[in-house]
Amino acid sequence: MTSTTGSTASTGQPTIRRGTNLPRLGDFNESVILDAIRRHPTGLSRVELAQATGLSAQTVSNITRRLLDQGIARESGKHSTGSGKPRTLLEIVPAARYAVGVHLDPAVITCVLVDLLGTVVAQRSVVTPSGGDTDAIAADMAASVSAIVAESGADRERILGLGIAAPGPVDAAAGWVVDPPELPGWGRYPLRDRLSEATGFPALLDKDVTAAVVAERWTGAATDSRNLLFFYLGTGSGMGLVVEDTVLRGVSGNAGEVGGLGAASSTKTLVEEGVTLGVLGAEYTVTNPADAQRGLERLAELAAAGDAQADGIIERLAIRIGRGVCAAATLLDVDTIVFGGPTWKLLADRLLRVIEPMVARSPFVKATHPTTVVSTTLGENVAAVGAASLVLDQALSAQPRSLLLG
Repeated sequence: MTSTTGSTASTGQPTIRRGTNLPRLGDFNESVILDAIRRHPTGLSRVELAQATGLSAQTVSNITRRLLDQGIARESGKHSTGSGKPRTLLEIVPAARYAVGVHLDPAVITCVLVDLLGTVVAQRSVVTPSGGDTDAIAADMAASVSAIVAESGADRERILGLGIAAPGPVDAAAGWVVDPPELPGWGRYPLRDRLSEATGFPALLDKDVTAAVVAERWTGAATDSRNLLFFYLGTGSGMGLVVEDTVLRGVSGNAGEVGGLGAASSTKTLVEEGVTLGVLGAEYTVTNPADAQRGLERLAELAAAGDAQADGIIERLAIRIGRGVCAAATLLDVDTIVFGGPTWKLLADRLLRVIEPMVARSPFVKATHPTTVVSTTLGENVAAVGAASLVLDQALSAQPRSLLLG
């Protein structure tokens, strides 16, 4: 279900970064051009690229020639403006490069291979083993990566790298998972380096909610928004944040933890409430994340069938999330709020019926601009797609920090 209380941009057109004509900044400018082409699925001409990015015609010509030579872009047809010679359009070649994404969730481990546009070309999921044998689990994750690459037929030389999304807290700089609450045995585990060594791919690691918001910017419901909030609802919950087209990670890379809201919104908490109220039987008592998912599915079934107590549990969850999202949206002044995650898909319709009106009524959220409220278009594997999108974003997006002199 998708619900909207306005548009994401007054012009309806994607916002494109401005480039620079200063010398020895080709890498940055090339990313600016590539990003501009990628954000326009119908293609852009060289003249339009120069107008959109602020780069000179000669700079655009040189960069597009390189992209064509590398096979990353291609000429896709002609566009007539009504006068003069028709302009040649350029578009991205999706199969020119790939990225792998792995999402470590307490309930399920998901691995995907995506192309340059973020489209999933191969995927597999397995239940997360219990017991905390981290080395064995990491070995299985590496095997899944190798398997989907082999099954897809993708050229390994075209794979840019491996992105890993994990529950917080993480140490992204060191590549460590740092004792996530629902993953016993994962205290300061060097997951990034273990997977990189085992697969042969360069790797990076980030929080799952951060990965999810990167996915939404790259290929999801918020590709045209520069200021957005992603609320992730899975085994746990959290918020991914973007302000002025920059992902907010915080000092330690753990921005987006939602404290008491996260604990009160966890799958385990909802199922335990159902058991306590007698909505769910004792057989749904939570002993591991897989149990919690099974109990939540039953809770959703009961609510859909008209069970008032089950519906009340979900409504109270919606109110908690709505209050937290309205506060965060006001604080950050965002124009887009996206919801997703494995739990979200089970409850989306019921939750949005409560949350969307809360956002619409908020005197602060809508004070100076409309705010769009949507469900992710990337499905329950948004964090895995996000993990792969981390690689695409780092390798191909215009990164202002690259302009800093060493």
